[in-house]
Amino acid sequence: MTPAEPALPSSLNPPLRPVPVKPSARFMLRHPAHVIALGFGSGLSPVAPGTVGTLWAWLAFLVMQPHLSDLHWALLLVIGTLVGWWASTVTARDLHTADPSAIVWDEVIAFWAVLWLVMPAGLWGQVGAFALFRFFDAVKPGPVAWADGLFKGKRGAPVGWGQGFGILFDDLVAALCTLLVIALWRWV
Repeated sequence: MTPAEPALPSSLNPPLRPVPVKPSARFMLRHPAHVIALGFGSGLSPVAPGTVGTLWAWLAFLVMQPHLSDLHWALLLVIGTLVGWWASTVTARDLHTADPSAIVWDEVIAFWAVLWLVMPAGLWGQVGAFALFRFFDAVKPGPVAWADGLFKGKRGAPVGWGQGFGILFDDLVAALCTLLVIALWRWV
């Protein structure tokens, strides 16, 4: 028999962490949550997936708008937020990343809320809403930065429901900031 090896302190022997997964079309099609969270493929864009997801949301909104009443939109946003929470949590877990840039359902649901509340707006009003939303989502000034950091987990910790909600929450705050600026603009 060989003598037992002494145990190394945990600081010298850290637990293994899963390697982050690169999202792909194959990954997206493995689970319905991935399809939703990745914005039906718009989040797979190699450049600016959040912007591409927001553009997809804009197009989808324009296609659906003539067919949905205000009640339908309200229900779609509530259900879309709850389903998006689930889909974002599952997808972030499967990607082994707390807030992957490929998850764009947060942009989709938040920008739908912006468009629903600013319509009817002409093309330039919609472009302005898009630009403001992208500014608040990308730059994350003030309250958006606060919201972004509120549900962050510890680095390397498994993704939980809190982080899944956090993926959505900062974009909802960005949408609120966008709507406040538009309301102020209209008031002035």
